[in-house]
Amino acid sequence: MEAQEKQPALPLRSHTILGVCEAIGEDFGFNPTFLRVPLAATVLYSPIYAIAMYLALGVAVLASRLIFPKQRLEVSNEADHAATAEDCQELQKAA
Repeated sequence: MEAQEKQPALPLRSHTILGVCEAIGEDFGFNPTFLRVPLAATVLYSPIYAIAMYLALGVAVLASRLIFPKQRLEVSNEADHAATAEDCQELQKAA
C-alpha cells in the first residue's frame, strides 16, 4: 500500500486521461482495462455518447472521492519510534 500512497493523483499520472477507469477499478478491485476496452469500442460507435459517459463517470468518481475520502494511516506507534531510535544509534556507532 505504501507504493500507492506515493503516486501522484490520478489525473496527474502520465498513463491516464482523467483516471476515471483506473479510479473505478481501484475502488471496486478489478483491472481498469475491463472498462477501457468497452469505452474504446463505444468511441468507435458513438464518440459523443462515449465522451458524455466518460465525463459522467468522472463526476461520479469525483463525488465519491469528495464524500468518502480515503483515510490515511498514521504510523505513531511507540515501537516504531523506538526501533527508529535504535537504528540511529547503531548507525552512529558504526560511523
